[in-house]
Amino acid sequence: MIEEQGRVLSIEPGAAWVETIRRSTCGSCQARAGCGQALMQRLGAGARQGYIRVLTDQPLSVGDEVVIGLAETAVVRASIWMYAVPLLVLFVFALLAEAMAVPEPGIILAAFVGLAAGFALVRLHAGRQQANPELQPCVLRRVSSQQALPSAG
Repeated sequence: MIEEQGRVLSIEPGAAWVETIRRSTCGSCQARAGCGQALMQRLGAGARQGYIRVLTDQPLSVGDEVVIGLAETAVVRASIWMYAVPLLVLFVFALLAEAMAVPEPGIILAAFVGLAAGFALVRLHAGRQQANPELQPCVLRRVSSQQALPSAG
């Protein structure tokens, strides 16, 4: 389970909107001296606030500090769909065009059409999976006041 700490901003039936503060891991990286991400962190662009809708069955109040989580399998599945499927469709279209003895510019065009078709397939799949509770983050637990994030502001 991938976990992140946040603060409840609003509540709706069965869900809550949570504000998280994204942190960089540059402090523990050996290559931080020559890394563009570390430079952005030093300039203040690394710690950004994010707002996310999370599922919950716990009674929460606005301002509660919570730990939210998302299953690793959801991230892996989403990554496969987002990266592998468009590339796979690109290659299938290109290989089909090559098998039909289409000239090289046509194969290139078929590959681009395949890539676009792959992204369309990903979009269609994402629309169907949007309400799947297994793929959505949820509130794991409340955080005690001693463990809470310092207030940003």
